[in-house]
Amino acid sequence: MPVAHPLFTGMNVSAYLVPVALLAVSNVFMTMAWYGHLKFKHWPLATVIAVSWGIALLEYCLQVPANRMGHAVMTAYQLKVIQEALTLIVFVGFALLWLGEPLRPKYVVSFGLIFAAVAVAFGKWGD
Repeated sequence: MPVAHPLFTGMNVSAYLVPVALLAVSNVFMTMAWYGHLKFKHWPLATVIAVSWGIALLEYCLQVPANRMGHAVMTAYQLKVIQEALTLIVFVGFALLWLGEPLRPKYVVSFGLIFAAVAVAFGKWGD
């Protein structure tokens, strides 16, 4: 029998994890749509826009259901804060691997502050 973790007492963990997983995957598509074309500067702008819109459609097909499901157990504010944190996680990998841009200490600090916002958004104080 699985041992319950005190952090998840009284929670339907999958009700949180499924929307977060969908948001994470949708962010991969979003990041590709927004920044993937930076390696293809020779492509005409109209082509880049059309390809980006096609990729963004896939992103929306995951993001909209994720927010619908997530809103059953989280506030819209919490969903937005999670989405922003996931965007940063995905973007760091994308910038390193696809764009070849280094992660500088100032970016680590700025991202850490945004992750602190996630902790604040889900904290019990101030309700």
